[in-house]
Amino acid sequence: MRVSVITFPGSNCDHDAFSVFSSRGHSTKMVWHKDSNLQQPDLVILPGGFSYGDYLRCGALARFSPIVKEVIAFAQKGGLVMGICNGFQILTETGLLPGALMMNNSLSFICQHQLLRVESANSPFTHNIPVGTVLDIPIAHKEGNYYIDEEGLNMLQTEDRILFRYCNADAVASEESNPNGAVDNIAGICNKERNVLGMMPHPERAATDTVTSQDGRRIFEALESYFISHA
Repeated sequence: MRVSVITFPGSNCDHDAFSVFSSRGHSTKMVWHKDSNLQQPDLVILPGGFSYGDYLRCGALARFSPIVKEVIAFAQKGGLVMGICNGFQILTETGLLPGALMMNNSLSFICQHQLLRVESANSPFTHNIPVGTVLDIPIAHKEGNYYIDEEGLNMLQTEDRILFRYCNADAVASEESNPNGAVDNIAGICNKERNVLGMMPHPERAATDTVTSQDGRRIFEALESYFISHA
């Protein structure tokens, strides 16, 4: 795949994403937020971090970076876009994904390993991952509390657009396993066309041999499998 990783002022996971994809043999490029050329990617990554210092609210200023206009156009044409943590926040600000990310219920920054349950295999990002699979993928955020109104939640549920939920070791999505108060334990969703993913956990931090969990590889392998089957 050709992968473009967007860097905003304050991004701090862009090099992690670049390293993971390039180490897996993909043609990976870093794209500065003031650029207007996505470099003809198959996949765009909006990485984690604190774009523009999270001023106003997370992702609000990054929404107006010149490259984001190109990301929106790319997504609307069916291009694959993956927003991780701050990238998820940016995607909600652009309207590519519904809902909003609010302050964690604890009002504190959370950095920990977190279990997720795969809710749907019907997406490029979960392709061939059995529903119910539990993944250990780290989280690191203060505004990861996903909110959407009841009508919007019904839409996500009806259209099978919730891809990941926070869960416990028994794959139960309980209140106790919800680290930030997200509605319906939501950790990741996709758009109606299923080509845009937003997730708060960091799979790029669980994809190398030097870290405790390698479960993030399952998501990257899913993308690769999907890409090969649809090439």
